[in-house]
Amino acid sequence: MGQYDPDVEESVSSETDQEVEEPPMYKVILLNDDYTTMEFVVEVLVHVFQKSSEEATQIMLNVHRSGVGVCGIYPYEIAETKVDTVCGFSSRKRFPFKMHHGKRVEYDQQRTQRNSWICR
Repeated sequence: MGQYDPDVEESVSSETDQEVEEPPMYKVILLNDDYTTMEFVVEVLVHVFQKSSEEATQIMLNVHRSGVGVCGIYPYEIAETKVDTVCGFSSRKRFPFKMHHGKRVEYDQQRTQRNSWICR
């Protein structure tokens, strides 16, 4: 075992060299269809996306009027899990729910339709 030598200085660095980056975020997008009821859309937004009744109704009306609405913005794994949860829930209720999750900021209807999940 070594002896203590007061002439030898030791230092300990407490700084970290790694920068922690935020994960990329993905929009979960709900697409309009002619079969899923407005009530069911509100129910999904309240239970899966934790929206208030008022906020869920507003999103549902936006989807109804413009064909698309953002349910939320999440890291990829959470977005994917929410889409899977909604697809399972909607298939049990027999609604052809259409959702998408992606990093795009702008909505491109043709591209979104190709990359959509159709819950069956």
